[in-house]
Amino acid sequence: MDSYESLSTKQPATGIHPARFLLMLMMVSIFMIFAAYTSAYIVRRNEGNWLEFNLPAGFLYTTVVLLLSSATVQWAWLAARKNDLKQVRLALLLTLGLGLAFLVGQYLLWGQLVDQRIFFAGTDANPSGSFLYVLTGVHGFHLITGLIFLLIVVRKSFNYQVHSRQMLSIGNVTIYWHFLGALWLYLYLFLLLNH
Repeated sequence: MDSYESLSTKQPATGIHPARFLLMLMMVSIFMIFAAYTSAYIVRRNEGNWLEFNLPAGFLYTTVVLLLSSATVQWAWLAARKNDLKQVRLALLLTLGLGLAFLVGQYLLWGQLVDQRIFFAGTDANPSGSFLYVLTGVHGFHLITGLIFLLIVVRKSFNYQVHSRQMLSIGNVTIYWHFLGALWLYLYLFLLLNH
């Protein structure tokens, strides 16, 4: 049993494993960060000197890619419950690939924004562009943490440590990945409605 699965031999009074509890605290913290960013966005927008521009259409495509990755990570979790390690590995690797595709897509979209003369900083920058880069960049950072978490679970799956009797790690990565997908959907809709 590895250290992640055995953080505690006793369940706390809450009935939640300490690793799951820490994950929940982390997600609440991340949510609060983005609530603060989107609140600041609204306040700053209402102060004026705000460049209005259309979001590149590619943001819709990257959103679809990330939503598909939520389906594949859920498939991995369901396969683990059935002890189908071949499908667990395939679904986790697909999730990893889709997550990487999302990040590459976001990077390419930043290039499109620069081509539209929407900059993060400098004399030609506007707060509207800066906020867009910050929101998408900070989400991208958290998605990278999710990819690292996925890689750990992929390794565990190849070491036969992901199955119906060891669901904690795949359960946690599934929860976190769905959270990141829901967070992105919130950000995408927020930006779509506020641009």
